[in-house]
Amino acid sequence: MTEVLFYHLERQPLERVLPSLVERTVARGWRAVVQAGSDERVEALDGLLWTYADESFLPHGTKKDGNIAEQPVFLTTEETNPNGATVRFLVDGAELAELSGYDRVVYLFDGHDPSAVANAREQWKAAKSAGHTISYWQQSSEGRWENRA
Repeated sequence: MTEVLFYHLERQPLERVLPSLVERTVARGWRAVVQAGSDERVEALDGLLWTYADESFLPHGTKKDGNIAEQPVFLTTEETNPNGATVRFLVDGAELAELSGYDRVVYLFDGHDPSAVANAREQWKAAKSAGHTISYWQQSSEGRWENRA
């Protein structure tokens, strides 16, 4: 079964949380797909992953970059997995019909957006009913991520 993680973003925006999670994924030698809700968001994330920190960047690409199968991190709006990723990040309400093709699926949702929270609840129910292993992560007041469920 797939491990499904839900990150409830309340204290930090996606632009601060996603790079660190993707960085840890790449450091483990895993490939990832980041699926966003729009082409504009893919472009914004493309720029972000090159510039989020002065001392580092995350190697990644989009369909515009070519060599898709060789990209350690692929950014898209589609449900495809052209780089053979074992980890999938879903942002901005992006949805994936079939989770079982991955070792880990990570939903990141804005806790200040009622529709994003409602969508995450629906995704939680669907993943749970499909028998996947589920966890819910929320930041403490000290800024540490805590597993709350």
